[in-house]
Amino acid sequence: MKKISVTLSSLAALLVGKAALAQIDWGLSYAQNVGLGTREVRDVATTVIQTLLGVLGILALVIILIGGFRWMTAAGNEENVATAKKTIAAGVIGLAVIFFAYAIVAFVFNVVGGSLNT
Repeated sequence: MKKISVTLSSLAALLVGKAALAQIDWGLSYAQNVGLGTREVRDVATTVIQTLLGVLGILALVIILIGGFRWMTAAGNEENVATAKKTIAAGVIGLAVIFFAYAIVAFVFNVVGGSLNT
């Protein structure tokens, strides 16, 4: 008899709790009310990742240009030429890593939901 009363009281508490939760405003429409965007999280993440990879690509190209400038101004000094070659190699490796990161992100987002707008 005690099990039945405990079960019934638990069921009653769940039903009353569910009705009470249905009336609570959880603030899900708050973003629309204040003028924030209503885009999906995947689209926002894609945009952020593409922007960051674009900035990193520009940075890698600047590093390559710095290496080229060092090589042109080395004036035949082998030590400066070697430093310039290392700088250019680092920039090219960085650019390759950025391209591979973009390919991985594009693949993952295409598999997850096709939200990558390329």
